[in-house]
Amino acid sequence: MFKHLLAIIVVALVITLFNSFFIVREDQYAALFRLGEITRTDFEPGLHLKTPFVNNAVHFDRRVLSLDSTPERFITSEKKDVTVDSVVKWRIRDVKTYYTATRGDELRANQTLGQIIKDRMRDEFNKRTLKEVVSDARSTMIENLTQKANEAAESLGITVLDVRIKRIELPDQVTESVFERMRSERKRVASELRSQGKETAETLQAEADREVQVLLAEADQKAQELRGQGDAEAAGIFARAYNKDPEFYDFLRRQEVYREGIGSGGDVMVLGRDSPMLEDLGKSAR
Repeated sequence: MFKHLLAIIVVALVITLFNSFFIVREDQYAALFRLGEITRTDFEPGLHLKTPFVNNAVHFDRRVLSLDSTPERFITSEKKDVTVDSVVKWRIRDVKTYYTATRGDELRANQTLGQIIKDRMRDEFNKRTLKEVVSDARSTMIENLTQKANEAAESLGITVLDVRIKRIELPDQVTESVFERMRSERKRVASELRSQGKETAETLQAEADREVQVLLAEADQKAQELRGQGDAEAAGIFARAYNKDPEFYDFLRRQEVYREGIGSGGDVMVLGRDSPMLEDLGKSAR
């Protein structure tokens, strides 16, 4: 009997000791409850003791969580419908406030946060034109949306880290209108680029033609200078040769005249009796 009682006591002590400890992982928060009321939430990761053992510990996700809502329809300032698909990144900031607002239910937290994001996004779209929400101005809209969502989400004990618009779908008539404006804008840009290219090409062509004319003029001037120098040197050579033997030089010059004057075939030349050429021919005959 005593052994059975001792075994029961040991088992009770083991169960009590086992229930007196709990583990908090790196990716978790923990809250300690006593009779349904939170008594402590500042637990670091590791092994912790709870006393009395009837207290219970509840764990919450410390990681970044995602809210991927279904696409919603909004109206821009020009009264145009757009369908927006977005995603929200959030995490628990204050465990006690989070539990009080949502009873620790992540689904309930997502539903409440989704309504907050939807309301703030509707306000942001209502203040902007279609062009602004699909252009670079969208980044400013996202910053405002994130800030206002954070202010509203304080009551949930969570922090909105980021709001991203994955896709914006336009009605068919709006889409065609937007595409038509984009095509017109691209055609205008292309026309400007072609005009600028043509102007640049004409400028380059004119510059090239001018350089060609300058080079040709310089080359012609250089050729004339060289030709003049050649003629001057040739005249100097002739003059020096003539001064060395004038009679022989006259003789050679006459021979050149004979070759040019007396052709081949049936040419006839009439010479006077006192022609130097007749005298030369006579000397050649002797």
